Amino acid sequence: MEWTLASTIWSGICLAIALLVIKNKVWSSSKNRPPGPPGWPIIGNFLDLGAAPHQSLASLSRKYGPVLWLRLGATNTMVVSSAEAAMDMFKNHDLAFADRKTNEAMRVHNYYKGSMAFARYGPYWRMLRRISTTELFTNNRINGTEDLRAKGIEKMTKWMWEETQEKGSVGVARFVALGSFNVIGNVTLTKDNIVDPQLEAGTEFFVSLTRAIELSGLPNVSDFYPFLKWLDPQRIRKNAEKAMAHPLNFASGFVKERLLARAKGQINEKKDFLDVMLEFKGNQKDGEPAQMSEQNINILLLELFLAATDTSASTIEWAMAELLRNPHVLKNVEDELDQVVGKNAKVTESDIWKLPYLQAVVKETLRLHPPVPLLVPRRCIEDTEYMGYSIPKDTQVLVNVWAIGRDPASWEDPLSFKPERFLNSNIDYKGQHYQLLPFGAGRRMCVGVMLGQRMLYLSIASLVHTFEWALEDGVTPETMDMREMFGTSLRKAEPLKAVLKLKVAQKE
Repeated sequence: MEWTLASTIWSGICLAIALLVIKNKVWSSSKNRPPGPPGWPIIGNFLDLGAAPHQSLASLSRKYGPVLWLRLGATNTMVVSSAEAAMDMFKNHDLAFADRKTNEAMRVHNYYKGSMAFARYGPYWRMLRRISTTELFTNNRINGTEDLRAKGIEKMTKWMWEETQEKGSVGVARFVALGSFNVIGNVTLTKDNIVDPQLEAGTEFFVSLTRAIELSGLPNVSDFYPFLKWLDPQRIRKNAEKAMAHPLNFASGFVKERLLARAKGQINEKKDFLDVMLEFKGNQKDGEPAQMSEQNINILLLELFLAATDTSASTIEWAMAELLRNPHVLKNVEDELDQVVGKNAKVTESDIWKLPYLQAVVKETLRLHPPVPLLVPRRCIEDTEYMGYSIPKDTQVLVNVWAIGRDPASWEDPLSFKPERFLNSNIDYKGQHYQLLPFGAGRRMCVGVMLGQRMLYLSIASLVHTFEWALEDGVTPETMDMREMFGTSLRKAEPLKAVLKLKVAQKE
């Protein structure tokens, strides 16, 4: 038989897999690991994940315990699924689990190297974190952009009303994403109306970005068998490179435009986020990592856009879906807004802190529908003793905040949407209450929580106060499709459509 190059390659792959299986069997049996289901040869527990890994892992944790051990191909994985286990991790072992486990889709165009969310734990990430906490996401800077957020929300409601008049109903997710994107764009770039539902450029951006997000959430054989990276058997890397190119070029255009303006001496009197990043690029101090390149600024800018269009938009859509599914809750929100804001007034950010029931609705939405159900995967930096188990270096760590938010050990009647549970309660999502961790906790907690919460509160309050909401004909609160679609963020599998009617007070 002729011995071809392909035969040689596949023989090498088979040998590597065989050695890997032997190594894992010997290694796993000799250490004190957390409990978990027995895996299959070669693929390990890959089939246990299913189409909705957050749900499958929650089910496995109910059987094997709150600290779960899996072998996904060549990747050892630990899953944390209770408030108690999360508290021990973030309080006592945060540094040991502070690194990131990145997948192939996030490595295209070196995205993970410039990203704050996916950057490896080290000098560059610490520099970004410092810039963010001392320059970008400060109270003063966020307060200074309040009028820009108000303009973005106003345009969003205007587009939604025009769509309803034209088509009879509106796809909530699309317009919330557009509105959220423009809000972040206004804050970041001091630009008004960056994308418009009628413009082709904006549509292309969202199509490409959505595709890149979908690819980043797909199980990829190359992530679990690193020696297959060069082969890219599912073509996820190739497709992700293509999908991510357009959004990065989109962000790059704004950066190049600002650099050209600054070269001509045109400096914004009131610095925005992009100004801060560009100034830091040009004024890095001795001893700081020289990695704030133009490409990394493009990536950071895109990351802000991504957070607005993906995580914020999905949370707002879930909130409106839950309000339509629970009319008595929607009525309570409307009554609170009428009383605090007034029927003839627009909602402002100063109002949202006087709306405890609205805040409870947002918390309850984040409990049941966390935007990133398994958080961004972490990596164990060193061999660590955790909860009585030996966790080896390079273990992937997932925190199943979806399961924690539905754990009957932490919540009464956990599957019901009851905002009242947060009234007269100090439980919050700022990383100190481990039964509610939609944004994580510890060193790697989402740095934009303060800005994100304002966007959520203002968007939901404005949507409820501006419109009367109803479901399309034939759809009832009992028959609403509330299935989830797993990805980088947790989206509704069936996008929410609603019939809107402008409130009389808002017409005048």
